[in-house]
Amino acid sequence: MTFKYFSGFCLENEKELFKEYLCEKSLCIAGFSYGAIKAFEYVYNSDTRVDLLQLFSPAFFQTMDKKTKRLQLMFFKKDKDEYIKNFLENVSFPSNIEMEKYFKEGTSLELEELLNYIWDKEKLQKLVDRGIKIEVFLGQKDKIIDSKGAKEFFKDFATVYYIKEKGHIL
Repeated sequence: MTFKYFSGFCLENEKELFKEYLCEKSLCIAGFSYGAIKAFEYVYNSDTRVDLLQLFSPAFFQTMDKKTKRLQLMFFKKDKDEYIKNFLENVSFPSNIEMEKYFKEGTSLELEELLNYIWDKEKLQKLVDRGIKIEVFLGQKDKIIDSKGAKEFFKDFATVYYIKEKGHIL
């Protein structure tokens, strides 16, 4: 199996932002934010050998209340351009990286999927039992996800890197 990378919501080709942490060898799978969900599900549903799964700022919204999720979707549907502009600013915070160069229009279905995705402890444990090493990278100043909640959730299944002074794109 060759290296595979899954991009975040409204993004493409952003993997270069993680080059300092990224394992691009065969038998490694990686994903950023929404792409972390895709990477995880890909590995979980695959019979192919994977040695390392890297999750960069995984889309972790299970600590967010339903009302806030509904509001996110409503704002996206009401003014997609403004929502995405604000989203990209929050993704890049606190850095000054121009996210527009990685922009790819997302859909309300993708946003709904990532907001409502539930990370399953049993599925994570099954990957660990298969001998797959999981690394989770989180930024302390993340404005997109609950990085503290994600750190607590993933710590029993993965090596978690909680990086101070970094945001969603680390």
